Amino acid sequence: MRLQDRVAIITGGGHGIGRAYALAMVQEGAKVVIAEVDGAAGEAVAQEVRGRGGQALALATDVASEASALDMARRTVETFGAIHILVNNAAVFATIPISRVRIEEISVAEWDSVMAVNLRGVFLATRAVLPQMKAQGYGKIINISSSTVFSGSATRIHYVTSKAGVIGFTRTLAREVGEYGIAVNAVAPGSTLSEDPQDEVALAQRQRAVAGRSLKRLQLPQDIVGTVLFLASSDSDFITGQTIVVDGGDAMH
Repeated sequence: MRLQDRVAIITGGGHGIGRAYALAMVQEGAKVVIAEVDGAAGEAVAQEVRGRGGQALALATDVASEASALDMARRTVETFGAIHILVNNAAVFATIPISRVRIEEISVAEWDSVMAVNLRGVFLATRAVLPQMKAQGYGKIINISSSTVFSGSATRIHYVTSKAGVIGFTRTLAREVGEYGIAVNAVAPGSTLSEDPQDEVALAQRQRAVAGRSLKRLQLPQDIVGTVLFLASSDSDFITGQTIVVDGGDAMH
């Protein structure tokens, strides 16, 4: 029960890896807010949490919208009275797919849509929760990046660029908010089997990723959960500005 009575917001918590984070935090005693652009999916996870005896609030949230991000923070405080943890997980990649093409074929509109969620969304969600965390004198912000930042990934330049920005954001924010007792860290997962059903192309790509890893198997959401829980808990109170790569030993950072 490392997160007993803590209040955690998980953006993109209605699907895949975000759902895994939410369920794990509840098991550790947290009250969770599922901030999800797909409102029905968010509510389904919240109901799952309640069915397990936990407390959860589902909020239809578009992290790329400043008004929506501010409403997320306001309603969380109104419901639970605090915000201790923010997991910036929402991203355009799997649930909202993007093109797998080279730079010449990526439209400006698609580039902008990826940056709007993957980078501006992190900025807006973080800025929305900071006043409450500063008032508390405590907070944990966990930004989800990607191990592709360290190796590159052809045909995903918009996604990789956005996730590289998350690491720069993490380091700079850690410098700005440490005096308020707020720790900011990033987690960089490898290619993860996060949603079912998977099409044959996606499964083949993940199988190829196994070849480059030291640990020769597919990565599952549960492989990332332990690191996120560690960064969300008091066990990591003196760690900030860091990026932890969780990819089975591919990008050794």
